[in-house]
Amino acid sequence: MEGTPHAPAYDSYDPAATERFAVEPDKRPGRTAFQRDRARVLHSAALRRLAGKTQVVTPGSRSYDWDASPRTRLTHSLECAQVGRELGAALGCDPDLVEAACLSHDMGHPPFGHNGEEALNEFAKDCGGFEGNAQSLRLLTRLEPKRFVPDPAGGALVSVGLNLTRASLDAATKYPWARGSHPTDPDSVKFGAYEDDLPVFEWLRRGAPADRKCFEAQVMDWSDDVAYSVHDFEDGLHAGHIDPNLLFAEPERNAIWQVAIGRYVPADTDPQELREALDRLMEEDWWPHGYDGSAVAQARLKDATSQLIGRFCLAAENATREAYGFGPLTRYTAELVVPRQARNECAVLKTVADLYVMQREEQERLRADQRVVLAELAEALSARAPEGLDPQFRAIFDAAPDDRARKRAVIDQIAALTDASARSLHARLTRRPRRAEG
Repeated sequence: MEGTPHAPAYDSYDPAATERFAVEPDKRPGRTAFQRDRARVLHSAALRRLAGKTQVVTPGSRSYDWDASPRTRLTHSLECAQVGRELGAALGCDPDLVEAACLSHDMGHPPFGHNGEEALNEFAKDCGGFEGNAQSLRLLTRLEPKRFVPDPAGGALVSVGLNLTRASLDAATKYPWARGSHPTDPDSVKFGAYEDDLPVFEWLRRGAPADRKCFEAQVMDWSDDVAYSVHDFEDGLHAGHIDPNLLFAEPERNAIWQVAIGRYVPADTDPQELREALDRLMEEDWWPHGYDGSAVAQARLKDATSQLIGRFCLAAENATREAYGFGPLTRYTAELVVPRQARNECAVLKTVADLYVMQREEQERLRADQRVVLAELAEALSARAPEGLDPQFRAIFDAAPDDRARKRAVIDQIAALTDASARSLHARLTRRPRRAEG
């Protein structure tokens, strides 16, 4: 079955979906609520800061040639947004809503990517932990300065962040549960809201089935997987870290299955499924069997990335339409259906990039150094606070009712830093500059 584009129906979203936490008038008539949400995210400082945050390889790292232009969190978010907007529109979602969710899904990630996330989670273990997705919600609803309202308890104004609509916040929520409330795994490190942010989390989830992601969040989640699996693979080829010819060798293939199973696919996955997934990709005419950096090779590689993105998106679109028909699919009227074969192919690409790019020895040395930087920075900033805090976070620190809330303000400050500003602040507070990246 071929996917049939369906015009997105903005009016298929009920008033509850377009409600904002704080009521505010439109500044300019003619825009939809979701167009306003997209604009707010696009113009936010938090989105711009993603340009200086690690995606896979640290920005400016010598691990990549000067002209390889590896992805940052910002370029990944922009590419995820393009994928999500088109896939969502094809399925009848409001495209601005899906794009806003894709643009904002990584906003809460700290310096040094997932490595930094782990370091901050260790530091925050006595005040609710740290999770990039929960930090994104905190940023969207509290930390990003855009809209302030009177405190119901009296006193100063309080921030409601970007004051996005309920549907946009819900669409950006990849893990719709609080810490320790995973629907099947209480020990899971993944969660979508800190205890302090439960009031707005409960507001945005009002009327939603428990622990179920809305349809737009599922589109965002798959678009995220597609974008980073394909583009990390492309970056690895471009930088010379991945040799496609090695993927024919049995020892290399066995190493791929060992990394993939349990990390990117369920632990009970048969390696034969992954073998077949890689074979299907390598049998395609557009598969990049070699890469020498020439203009022709660059064009062929770009065509391969386009083919892969189209392949994964069309697989989900067709399977979802097969299950739910051709009307607009929004909010809680459907589930995104991604065929197992497509998920396995996507997982194989993630694993190849993991094995040949992220697991290189120099990258592990760099990650170890980054963990030290963040651990030392967190301790130094916590000991000296409010010294070292930006005015915004100093105000939060000063208003905090207890040590737990003050520590969270320090964490908010660190999470907002770029890779370079984290190193700079670390050097200033410890008087011990760390070596340059790469």
